[in-house]
Amino acid sequence: MSDERDAGTAPDLPAPSAPAPGLDRGDRVHEFRGKEVTVTWSRRRCIHAAECVMRLPTVFEPGRRPWVDVSQASSDAIARVVARCPTGALHHARTDGGVPEAAPAANSVLVSRNGPVYLHGDIELLDESGALRLADTRMALCRCGRSANRPLCDGSHLAMGFHDPGVVRDESAVKRPGAPDGKLRVRPERDGPLQIDGPFSLTGADRGSAVSGDSARLCRCGHSQNKPFCDGSHERTDFLSG
Repeated sequence: MSDERDAGTAPDLPAPSAPAPGLDRGDRVHEFRGKEVTVTWSRRRCIHAAECVMRLPTVFEPGRRPWVDVSQASSDAIARVVARCPTGALHHARTDGGVPEAAPAANSVLVSRNGPVYLHGDIELLDESGALRLADTRMALCRCGRSANRPLCDGSHLAMGFHDPGVVRDESAVKRPGAPDGKLRVRPERDGPLQIDGPFSLTGADRGSAVSGDSARLCRCGHSQNKPFCDGSHERTDFLSG
């Protein structure tokens, strides 16, 4: 089966002039409309994690045109699977009175093996000026330093052969200053790490290393010797965030 995701004739929605929930600033998403549920898909944020394909292949079928057909399952089933998309590339809107996706009660940060950092929660991604870029419940943050959509992951780690086991070794790198509210805010430092602030639990890919806190600086240049945390390597490697 082909892995190509072809939107076919599904219209693309214009980029919003102001941040809208689930929509990255400047992004254009394809809309797959049904009688009871509509699915939107961002090609830019999709890294082929394939949760949708594995869990609901009748609806999400790469190689088909269009690759999303919402008529092939119930709106409840589609909503459950869309909510498992770890990058936020997929979203849904219910027109049948069904419950919309809500942020989980707690924010989680998962460091994947050889891949991005996955966030799940009440998340705000800021730009380097501090302005809101994206508000979502699911995001994937680049760790290899090569994404063309920084700080979001675009799958470049696969092409470059990024390697890191995703183990959390230095628990002292997570601080506990006390969070002002329940949101998890991500602020990229210019040519530097990602500052994350807000209550969260951070877990390694081995699921055996975990720590909770309110603040941490995450490496995004790909060269830190203390991954997933920043150790200042971006300064020695002339990492550029833009």
